[in-house]
Amino acid sequence: MPIAKTENTHSPLLTRWPGDLLSLISGGLIFLSLAPYNFWPVAIAASGIFALSLNGLSNKLAWLRSFIFGLGMYSSGVSWVYISIHDFGYAPPWLAALMTFLFVAFLALVFSIPFYFYQRFLSRSKISMLLGFPAIWVLGEWSRSWLLTGFPWLFLGYGHSDTWLSGWAPIAGVYALSFLVVLTGTALFSLRNGGERKIPALALAGVLLLWLAGLGLKHVEWTRYTEADKRSVSIVQPNIPLELKWNPYYRPAIMRQLRELTEPNWQSDIVLWPEAAIPLMYNDADDFIAELEALASEHGTALISGILFDDLEKNKYYNSIFGVGAADNIYFKQRLVPFGEYVPMEEYLRGLIDFFDLPNSIIHKGPENQEGIQVDGYSIAPYICYEIVYPDLVAKNLEDARLMITISNDAWFGESIGPLQHFEMARMRALENGRYLIRGTNTGLSGIISHKGEIVLQGTPFIPEAITGEVYLTQGKTPFTYTRSLPIIALSFIFLLGAYLSRAKNVTK
Repeated sequence: MPIAKTENTHSPLLTRWPGDLLSLISGGLIFLSLAPYNFWPVAIAASGIFALSLNGLSNKLAWLRSFIFGLGMYSSGVSWVYISIHDFGYAPPWLAALMTFLFVAFLALVFSIPFYFYQRFLSRSKISMLLGFPAIWVLGEWSRSWLLTGFPWLFLGYGHSDTWLSGWAPIAGVYALSFLVVLTGTALFSLRNGGERKIPALALAGVLLLWLAGLGLKHVEWTRYTEADKRSVSIVQPNIPLELKWNPYYRPAIMRQLRELTEPNWQSDIVLWPEAAIPLMYNDADDFIAELEALASEHGTALISGILFDDLEKNKYYNSIFGVGAADNIYFKQRLVPFGEYVPMEEYLRGLIDFFDLPNSIIHKGPENQEGIQVDGYSIAPYICYEIVYPDLVAKNLEDARLMITISNDAWFGESIGPLQHFEMARMRALENGRYLIRGTNTGLSGIISHKGEIVLQGTPFIPEAITGEVYLTQGKTPFTYTRSLPIIALSFIFLLGAYLSRAKNVTK
């Protein structure tokens, strides 16, 4: 017989606007669990309250409450896009605010859709809340990493690079950490929800064991290195204002500053310049690149820099990173930033406002399966800006590389929390894959991150400087590098199926 609909036997935590307000506030506090604040208990409480607040609501009201939660989360967590649109896209304040709101509202809409299906098909039992809600949360995060090229920001697992849960990152990645955060929240708050308490109590005991296991896993060495694998690194942070970057008048001064900051550091094994550091197209920079090649070769240094590559035959442009001296090869960025590097629906939007005509918004996507930067018998996996926030892309492109580098220009986000969040996500990639990571940026944060996700060296934002430290070339791979996010995504689907079957037992046939 077909399954008939029944009313939820759980009463709502709060009805109508008080519950909506609580959801807005809970979502708005999520950013406190991430960099630079890292008050991680907030995400546990917020996710638990959110799960509990959906009980007893109709499908439509549950979706609306989820949308409101998403509005709060993204309004506080990614409001720094206003700086890009207003300060550097030259949109007037009212238009920048409107575009920021529309962007946030779209993200909130994408966030809310999985929870409609959660309410429609699952939320009728404590098993559904305990396992189904964390599973749907993780599948929502995962979908936001690829839907419409993806915007994988504000994942709850990022707040746990330094907690006990970080031990799980090299095994199952950031999505698994997000699952454990939400599972902790649902286990805690399901105790409050009346009725049978045995299942929530058992779940809470299981959660505690998972946290303890994470503590033990932190001490596992998934990758290895020796003293012979040590390399010295200098990171050049030129701090070039965006409004001067592509002005031909300032081009000689920018190139001179890059040379002067590098001059005392030619003895380093690796010198890293940031994204599009050279203010020329690749084919217009022959003389400058030849000069760098000669200097780097003379000192036996691998100089690696970002530059815009112009393919004259195909009339295409690529955001690229290349090496000279002891380094060789060129890599083209595969995952592009909408509006920053290309304009969706270009034929309709070009020319409407300055924001749709940014100088770099002409970039083409690079091919898949590219080789990394080759340096004296070992390979470096390169990632440009936005690419480092995609867990599976990073693991896929790692191949046999023994070191990772990422370059960026976070000046687009000013003195906001955006660059700090970006740096935190880079830490997670190093931890997931057991590789040292060198991060070079125009304005900061530049630094070195260990294979354990620990900050080894960090520069000072918004000053021109060159910082020097050491990295190790690690061997071996973590379980996450092999399997990527597949296990936790598959497990989430299995939990959803179990939660659905559990719900089916509680309805009238």
